[in-house]
Amino acid sequence: MTARLATHMLVGALIRRVQNEGGFAMVLHRGDPISGVILLQCLEKGEQTGLFERISDYTEGYTLASCGPKESSAPHEMAEYIARRRRSDPDLWLIELDIADAERLAAESLC
Repeated sequence: MTARLATHMLVGALIRRVQNEGGFAMVLHRGDPISGVILLQCLEKGEQTGLFERISDYTEGYTLASCGPKESSAPHEMAEYIARRRRSDPDLWLIELDIADAERLAAESLC
């Protein structure tokens, strides 16, 4: 078994990286500091570009997987999906990123 960084450290590093690149990052819901799941709500100039979850790739690494309703769906569908996820997993971290190519930047920082 290999050592892994605590979730709060990964989130902090991601937020600093996004801010250094000129973007906006904010924790919308703070989960378990050691092993909480990370859910990323990605935007570009305020427009939804996707919802991604950091998941294990089962080879001792991680990947970002698209989850939830598609970007073209109604805003309330995304809010309902996030509320369901938070109810079922109170240890979940919800992070909002508003920067160009947020998925790539998050994958480089978290995976």
